[in-house]
Amino acid sequence: MKFKRSVLLIVPLLFLAATCKHTASSEFVLGAIPFPEDNPMSFEKIELGRQLFFDKRLSSDNSISCASCHLPEKAFTDGKALSIGVNGGITMRNAPSILNAAYLKTIMFDGELKTLEMQVIVPIQEHVEMNENMKELIKELRMIPEYQQAARTIFNRDFDPWVLTRSIAAFERSLISQNSAFDRFWKGDQRALTVEQKRGWKIFSKELYCTKCHPAPAFTTYAVANNGLYLDYGTDNGRFRITNDEKDKGKFKIPSLRNITLTGPYMHDGKILTIKDVIKHYQMGGKGHVNQSEFIHSFQLTKRKEADLEAFFTSLTDTSYLSSFR
Repeated sequence: MKFKRSVLLIVPLLFLAATCKHTASSEFVLGAIPFPEDNPMSFEKIELGRQLFFDKRLSSDNSISCASCHLPEKAFTDGKALSIGVNGGITMRNAPSILNAAYLKTIMFDGELKTLEMQVIVPIQEHVEMNENMKELIKELRMIPEYQQAARTIFNRDFDPWVLTRSIAAFERSLISQNSAFDRFWKGDQRALTVEQKRGWKIFSKELYCTKCHPAPAFTTYAVANNGLYLDYGTDNGRFRITNDEKDKGKFKIPSLRNITLTGPYMHDGKILTIKDVIKHYQMGGKGHVNQSEFIHSFQLTKRKEADLEAFFTSLTDTSYLSSFR
């Protein structure tokens, strides 16, 4: 599936103002929003995707929606170590943020799926998540007049898996969060950060190895890596599940640190509850797994430097997107 870069010719700033209320400069820190050639963005498609994203009828017992595990107020995570699906099912992994998901090179912690369109059907059909039979779900959604009419108007076809996946993916691409204090600082506003945050940024980018995996401004390389969380990863060995390559054991996609103050608990399984404990994990240099990233090694921080580093992380928070969900 080929992608092209949107320069937002649709109505440059008004487009995002209508979808995610992003009111900062039209020059996005992460660049123009990419979308597949077969799924161009439109107001109508995004709105249909929004309705589907919050619709509990997409689960087998009508108890959860996509938004149940991706809450707007928590940067589209759910605040749980592991999410809860239908019938009390427990998911395998921590729910990641989908803010700025348009920029992801691959989807899922395994770093395997290539598009948001492909990802949409995974939780819907996963037994411990939404546990739906896709054929039966499409029949049900097609019987809903608003959805069927929207499918005919926007896609010129009956409501089907194409409509479902393209609409939700379009909505997810509209979720932009690039107006944090750090974003303003990155674009040249030296007053955007406090003295403590600036010191923390210097520690993060100059003194430690953090930017090897979390470079600004995306704060991720989008690659997979083993961060030494465990010596033995047990039943979830990350990308090894896909490749069956021993060198991929314990490797998970590197998450962005954007909105990190809102997205705990942390790590692929939600093992670490606080940012302080995340810092402590890296200070200790990981558990020493055979595939552990070469960039991870122990270091020492004074109390003041720890505080400055935490202050820097607060500068990555941007809740301006929430104006569309209040």
